Amino acid sequence: MLTKLLQIRGLLLTIVAACIGGTFQYGFNLTIINAPTIFIQRFINETWIERFDTHLENWVITLFWTIIVAMYFVGGLVGALIAGPMAITFGRRNSLLLNNAFVLIGALFMGLSKTAKSFEMIVIGRFFSGINSGVGFNINPMYLSESAPSQIRGMVALSFAPFTAAGLVVGQTIGLREVLGNDELWPLLLATCAVPAVIQLALLPWCPESPRYLLIDRKDKDSCIKALTRLRGNDGIAAELDEILEEQRALEGQRAKRVWELFRDRGVRWQLIITFVLGSAVQLCGNDAIYYYAVYVFREAGIPSEKIQYVTIGTGCCEFTTSLLSNLIIDRVGRRLLLMGGYGMMALFAIVFTISLSLQDKISWMPFLSMACVFASILSFGIGPAGVTAVIPSEIFDQTARPAAYMINGSLFWINLILIGLTFPFIVEGLGSFCYVPFLSFSFFTAIFIGFFLPETKGKTFLEISRKFQSLNLNGLLKRPQSL
Repeated sequence: MLTKLLQIRGLLLTIVAACIGGTFQYGFNLTIINAPTIFIQRFINETWIERFDTHLENWVITLFWTIIVAMYFVGGLVGALIAGPMAITFGRRNSLLLNNAFVLIGALFMGLSKTAKSFEMIVIGRFFSGINSGVGFNINPMYLSESAPSQIRGMVALSFAPFTAAGLVVGQTIGLREVLGNDELWPLLLATCAVPAVIQLALLPWCPESPRYLLIDRKDKDSCIKALTRLRGNDGIAAELDEILEEQRALEGQRAKRVWELFRDRGVRWQLIITFVLGSAVQLCGNDAIYYYAVYVFREAGIPSEKIQYVTIGTGCCEFTTSLLSNLIIDRVGRRLLLMGGYGMMALFAIVFTISLSLQDKISWMPFLSMACVFASILSFGIGPAGVTAVIPSEIFDQTARPAAYMINGSLFWINLILIGLTFPFIVEGLGSFCYVPFLSFSFFTAIFIGFFLPETKGKTFLEISRKFQSLNLNGLLKRPQSL
């Protein structure tokens, strides 16, 4: 066992180094902004008074705060759009390294904002942090899936999901008032996103570039062999090298595709449909809306306001626990069952949640049922949709189409995140206790779609998956590709 671990120590280091500055940053930056909300709003007003000797109205302060929050999502969308060209031009590993420049700039702006008496610097900092998250959320799983052996590709590629959830928990924890979430230290709290970047800059240069990128994109066989040796040890790389060479021959003469070329290519139409459904469902299933509603539910359950921040950490721990479990079982259970089961359970718990919300004021124990549904829904999301969604594009698209596919997948993620953030308050106002009906409906139909039309890819090589999809696309969309 020890010998085996020593042989794959390069792969383990690659996982940690890629994820700590990749998707960990997304979860981390998503939550560190919550704790200092009141302090930043007060800072905005105080800065305005000092500049113009007049108070801001509450709605203006709220508007500025909304801009600060929204700029992270706008930056994420920009990052998703540039991730593809970066991955093609600089490679997967080097793109992750370069990506740290965005978050370091963001950390500098946010950390100095109070000293400079400029809330605009927080806006700029959040935008750059968003770019970092957008790039990392795309390239991190792409890099890992291309660096993993096919037998455990799911587990290796999905390892970004526990790191994402860990980022959520760490961000929630250091945001506690007793740590950095207070009036004196909130600029330091926002600047702590520089720490994962520094760790990645120290670790990732010791990791190899994606072997597939080196051989198929760069035509550098010697570097590919060296990368495989560092990732696997000296044993068993011959068969994998032959597999990559076969894939290279199948893609001979092709260059990396652009997004618009994918839309015109009938040979990837089935993959695009799957990407659009799954890339949209990961936000439209309502998981983030559950997070938004959690504070209200906890308050109605009788938890004191000053204790809610501690209970909220439990929601992040739930997602971390199930994403870690998903990571361990994905290559046994498969992608399809985890996704279908996750969305199916989310739909079920959303139904119960809707019932509990409608009876919240009539039955004394209903708030506790609502609280249980919050945790159950987050657990369901973590078991499949949270991570497996980002693994699928790396498996169903070939090497030339993968970067563009991740641009599409990432753009859908951030666009729908912005859409939910902007519309959810109005959905709550319009539908009241039935506000989760649209989300549970989308979760239900996504589970049905997955059950009928998503092929299982576990244990298959990239070339085997690619050839099967070519056959499916040539035969039309009427066949149900339940397995490969």
